[in-house]
Amino acid sequence: MRSADERALVLLDKLERERGLTFSEYAELIDAETEALRKEAAKRAVRLRKQIYGDQVFTRGLIEFTSYCKNDCHYCGLQRSNAEAERYRLSEEDILLCCKEGYRLGFRTFVLQGGEDPYFNDDRLVRIVRAIKAQHPDCAITLSIGERTHESYQRLFDAGAERYLLRHETADEAHYRKLHPAELSLRHRLDCLEDLKRIGYQVGCGFMVGSPGQTVETLAEDFHFIQEFKPAMCGIGPFIPQHATVFRDEKQGDLHQTLFLLSLLRILQPNLLLPATTALGTIHPLGREMGIQAGANVVMPNLSPVEVRKKYLLYDNKICTGDESAACRSCLNRRMESIGYRLTETRGDVKPLPSPSALE
Repeated sequence: MRSADERALVLLDKLERERGLTFSEYAELIDAETEALRKEAAKRAVRLRKQIYGDQVFTRGLIEFTSYCKNDCHYCGLQRSNAEAERYRLSEEDILLCCKEGYRLGFRTFVLQGGEDPYFNDDRLVRIVRAIKAQHPDCAITLSIGERTHESYQRLFDAGAERYLLRHETADEAHYRKLHPAELSLRHRLDCLEDLKRIGYQVGCGFMVGSPGQTVETLAEDFHFIQEFKPAMCGIGPFIPQHATVFRDEKQGDLHQTLFLLSLLRILQPNLLLPATTALGTIHPLGREMGIQAGANVVMPNLSPVEVRKKYLLYDNKICTGDESAACRSCLNRRMESIGYRLTETRGDVKPLPSPSALE
C-alpha cells in the first residue's frame, strides 16, 4: 500500500502526463501539500515553463484608472459601501500619459484595470482603446473591468483590446455566494468568460488563495474549471483582508499554499501566462521572486500616477504605492536578475500549448 507521499507523487505524475485530474484527485493532491511536495512541484513547473518561455519574465504596465465600483463584493476595498474609500477617475489624457511613460520604459502591454464604473461606458472606453492603439500599435491592451454585455466585449475587441482578465474567484456556487452580494452570480460570471473566449480574447481567470470559506474541495472545483476552460492567463494570489470590509478579521491567505498552487497550474497547463502577483509581494518581501521560482512568468508593475495609487486599495498594506514607474521597473528588473531571469520588452503573448510528447 502506498504512503500518502507516494500517492501524491503518483498524482503529480498524472497531472503532468495527462494535464488533468478528477475532482477527487485534485482535492487529494492539494490536501497532500508538504515542503517536499512543494519543491518537487516547483521543480517540474519551472522546467515546463523554461521549455516554452525560457528565462523570460513578461511585464504588463498596470493602469488603475478608476476606483469607483457599482458592486459590493465582500472582500474588496473598492466596494460601493466603503465610505472610507477615496474615489478617483483618470482622464483619457491621464491614461495616455501613463502609456507614453510606460512605452518609454519598455512596456509593450498595458493593463487597464478598474472597478465596474458606469461612467466608463462603451463609447468612452472604445475611444480610449483606439487612442492607445493609434499611439502604440505594437502594444497589447488588456482590460480588467469586470462583467459587461457580449456586445460591449465585442466593441472593445473590435477597437483593439486583445486580452481580458476576469477572475472567476471561485467555481463553487455556495462559496461564490459567501464572497459576493446577492445580485451577482457565478453563472453570469462564467457566461462572461465564455463570451470573451468566443469573441477571440486571450482570456484570464483566477481566484484568491485562502479566501473566507475556501476549502480543499472548493480549490478542487477551481482547478477542474480551469482544466476545462483552458484560459490563456490565470491570476491567483493570497487573500489579504481589507479593514473596511466584513472580512476584515479573516485570516490572510498562506504564502506556501499559493506557491504550491502556482506550480500545479503550470503543470496542468504549461503555456499559461501566470503572474507573480503584487499580493504575493505584499505578504512576503520576496513574494514575487518566489512566485517566479514556483512557475510564474509575468509581473505587473504599476504605471498609475503616484498620487492615486494609495486610493486603489483592494486590500491592506499594498506594496509599491509610492514608487515612480521607472523606479518600480528598475527594482523589479534587479529582483528578477538576482534569481536568474530577465524582464523582456515584448508583448508576451501566450504560446500554443505543446503536445505532451514535445515536453521532456
